[in-house]
This record gives sequence, C-alpha cells and structure tokens, in this order.
Amino acid sequence: MANQQPLRFKTISEFHDFRDLPKPEHPLVSVYNFEDLKYLNSEEPKSLMLDFYSIALKRNANAKMRYGQQEYDFKEGVLIFLSPGQVFSIEGNSEMKHTGWSLLIHPDFLWNTPLAQKIKQYDYFGYAVNEALHLSDKEENMLIDIIKNIQQEYRSNIDKFSQDVIIAQIELFLTYAERFYNRQFITRKISSHQILARLEKLLEDYFTDDSLKQKGLPTVQFIAENLNVSPNYLSGLLKMHTGQSTQQHIHNKLIEKAKEKLSTTNLSISEIAFDLGFEHQQSFSKLFKTKTNTSPLEFRQSFN
Repeated sequence: MANQQPLRFKTISEFHDFRDLPKPEHPLVSVYNFEDLKYLNSEEPKSLMLDFYSIALKRNANAKMRYGQQEYDFKEGVLIFLSPGQVFSIEGNSEMKHTGWSLLIHPDFLWNTPLAQKIKQYDYFGYAVNEALHLSDKEENMLIDIIKNIQQEYRSNIDKFSQDVIIAQIELFLTYAERFYNRQFITRKISSHQILARLEKLLEDYFTDDSLKQKGLPTVQFIAENLNVSPNYLSGLLKMHTGQSTQQHIHNKLIEKAKEKLSTTNLSISEIAFDLGFEHQQSFSKLFKTKTNTSPLEFRQSFN
C-alpha cells in the first residue's frame, strides 16, 4: 500500500469529474464548496497528485491529511496551499462533514503573466511548510470576499480584461496569505524536509542563470552531489514525496522554463531550445510534445 502510485489529475475538469462536481465554468480556474464534494471511501485511492495549484479552507475536518509524507496540521479552520505535482493523502471516511471551499488554478492560466514566476516565491506552497494557516474571522472574511470576486469574474461574460482581473485577485489573495503566514510563523522552525527545499532552490538557480546553455541539463549525479546525498537516496526521497524520479523532476522544471519563454518572449523555437541546453531543436520539441501533448509552436500560438 505504501508503494501505491498516487492518482494523478492533469486538468481541473478531470478532478471535478472524479469528485462528482459540476463541470468547471472555466477550464483553468475553479472554485467549489466542500458541501458539494464527493468524499473518498475506503475502496477509493486516497493518495492524490494534482497538476495545478489548490488553495483550500477547511472547517470541521475530522480527517487527517499528509503532504508528501508529513502530517498536515489542520485541526481547526485553516487555509492549506498545495502546488502542482506534489502528493497528498487523506485519511478519513465517507462520513467526513467538513465545510469550506477550494480554489483551483492551473499553471497554464498564469504562463503569460508575471505571476507565473512570482507564485513560486511563496514558501507556503512548498513541502518546507507543513503547518496550515489559521485565520481570524476577519482574515477569513477578507479572503472569502476575494474568492467570490474570482468566481463572479469567470462566471461573467469573458472579455479581454477577464484574465487580468482574475490574476490581480489571485495575487491579492496570495499577498494577504503571505502577511498572515508571517504573523503565524515568526518563530516557526524549518521542517525536516530541507533537502526538498534545497533541491528547488538549486534547480531554480541552475535554470535561471546560463548554466543550461553552457552545461546542458543537470544530471542526477550533479544534483545529488550538490545536495550532499547519494543519487539513490535522492531518487527514493523524491519518489516518496512526489511520486516522481529525479530525472522526471528535472524535466518538469525544464518544461516549466520552456513554457515561460514560449509565452513571454519573441525568441524562436530554435533559440529557446539552445537557451535550454539542446543542441538540436528537434530533441527539445520531442521532449516538450511528450510532456505536454502539444508542440512548442502550438503552445505559443494558444496565446495569440
């Protein structure tokens, strides 16, 4: 049972179908109430992985949740942040009666906006934080008002301003959450998952400077040596916490950077491939197509 692969959801629509929720009104942004949620029973998989951001406020929870392999503390009314590609599990039953709401945001909704990068700077989306955010009534009402604004916007007639309005509301929500976390965790100690936090920092630095162009993709050996662990240990750790190998983790970071360049620059496909450490454009296009089911050119054209 411990080695069971998590059930993965690539789209918000797939997750809605799994939980018997109404079809999402927007393919990349969705808000739903927990009162409408289909709860997992003992026969269904409880280890899940979403390919999109999830922000949830849960009240009256009588279940336990694990983020990676840590127990997530949400005994009272709390706000929980989950980032794409990270495994979480729920220990409960069909009698769970918690209330609240959840906001789902697919990364593709952010790619041609500054928030695509800024959202990665919020520590509360990472494994290094496993304490949920506790809110006062005033704070909770402030955040619920923002959620309602997001929901109202995507339910209105979509126009050229819709994405900007929703992005602004999401950024305001995250800024408030950052303020509340700083208040709550002024004296918080770093959790035991420092290796994962260091891995993310190492990859972010490597993919931000000219290392890709000069050295190509980092090897598993390179990553392990810089984290002072063995390749096998690192691979086992990632498999346990994310369901992915080190190589898959590296490739996902590469695709993330590729999407950013395709949506925010005028570089040609071949120039982007070269910047990302590929000698041949075809190799880059093949990997991108394998990971995203679309070609780099098709991905870029989707923003026009």
